[in-house]
Amino acid sequence: MDFRKTAEHIFLAGVREVLPGKIISDLVSLRGSVLKFGDHSADLDKFDKIYVLGAGKASAALGHYLENILGGRITGGQIVTKYGYFCKLKKTKVTEAGHPIPDGNGFEATREILRIADMAASGDLVICIWSGGGSALLADYPGSSTVQEIMFFNDMLVRCGASIHEINTVRKHLSNVKGGLLAKHISPAALITLYLSDVTGDPPEVVASGPTVPDTSTFSDALQVIEKYGLKNDMPASLLDHILDGIRGINPDTPKPGDEIFAGSKVLLAGNNMKALKAAAAEAEQAGFTTIIADPELKGDTTDTCSHLIDLINWYRNDPGVRKPVCLLFGGETTVRVTGDGLGGRNQHLALQTAIRLQNIRGVTFLSAGTDGNDGNTDAAGAVVDSETVHDALSMNIVPEDYLGKFDSNRFFRRAGGLILTGPTMTNVMDIAIALIE
Repeated sequence: MDFRKTAEHIFLAGVREVLPGKIISDLVSLRGSVLKFGDHSADLDKFDKIYVLGAGKASAALGHYLENILGGRITGGQIVTKYGYFCKLKKTKVTEAGHPIPDGNGFEATREILRIADMAASGDLVICIWSGGGSALLADYPGSSTVQEIMFFNDMLVRCGASIHEINTVRKHLSNVKGGLLAKHISPAALITLYLSDVTGDPPEVVASGPTVPDTSTFSDALQVIEKYGLKNDMPASLLDHILDGIRGINPDTPKPGDEIFAGSKVLLAGNNMKALKAAAAEAEQAGFTTIIADPELKGDTTDTCSHLIDLINWYRNDPGVRKPVCLLFGGETTVRVTGDGLGGRNQHLALQTAIRLQNIRGVTFLSAGTDGNDGNTDAAGAVVDSETVHDALSMNIVPEDYLGKFDSNRFFRRAGGLILTGPTMTNVMDIAIALIE
């Protein structure tokens, strides 16, 4: 058995389960004029106009399959997605924009989303589609700041090592659209929110920074994140002043649970990492592996995660009571505090760290990849390694530690082999890691 290829097949089985076409066909249907979405339903004949708004890597593709169901009932709309994740729609405009650092297209598309939201009236329906990446793609900034300042600060945020929960807590308090504020513009129109989760625990207020759901975070929480990661002295003064004015009560906080703007709105989780992990587990079992979803909520720094993974691999490898071969599955999203200027991402960085730790542990293959097909500032989804990766690299005069220290894992795998290249998958439910033990 080619364990590297097998690991990749298991990963791709998980991705297929959360592709937009399958998600929409599983959850959404139209019978006559009644739209069913999950356990909810709505009679579309009761609405004058129907608008579709969205942001995220999967939003355009989800919008495409939704449009296939709703057809000509859609009046119009605006979706903003990452470059390379474009999908042309008949009724809804799709704009590609910068991620994770916003650009001019993102700011323009967000203004259009706000314009449509303000235009929606009490007899209308607004369907919002959010997925991972939406926080950066929904691009705006406080009136006292500038485009350049918010772009600069976004770069600081995504490189500081903060979790996506922490990053989005800050983003929500520097925005007029995130953290439930878009719902303010949509009200009093009816509102349906479909979201594809790319965060552990699936809280809707974190995905795309929760533009249409209540927000429990505060300006004080945002300041704590800024201080925790040492950003306060280097961030633009206008953005810090906006946060501080919010703490003082000068700037209103995001709308909280119980706010009347959310009365009657419906929220549906369309898919998540666990859905992908279960499909990957079924594929592994069919291939003859004893399969365990060992940890569905990987988080924290990649270095700590690597130690956690090696401990679990050794435990299952050395337990005579566990039938071999074994497939351990992991889901979630780690963080990496980048100090070098190399090419890579959290999955490739984790795979390289794991390869170094596996060089003295025989018979283990490890894969880590993003379900969106894009890891960090590269075109790779992640990488696959095994117990021989480091030995093979050294035989080619490639020193793994040199690349790890420079956060240059992508160039290591380009030379040594092991990159997982899927191209944009049009979905995004965090990462999947796989350990195969012979």
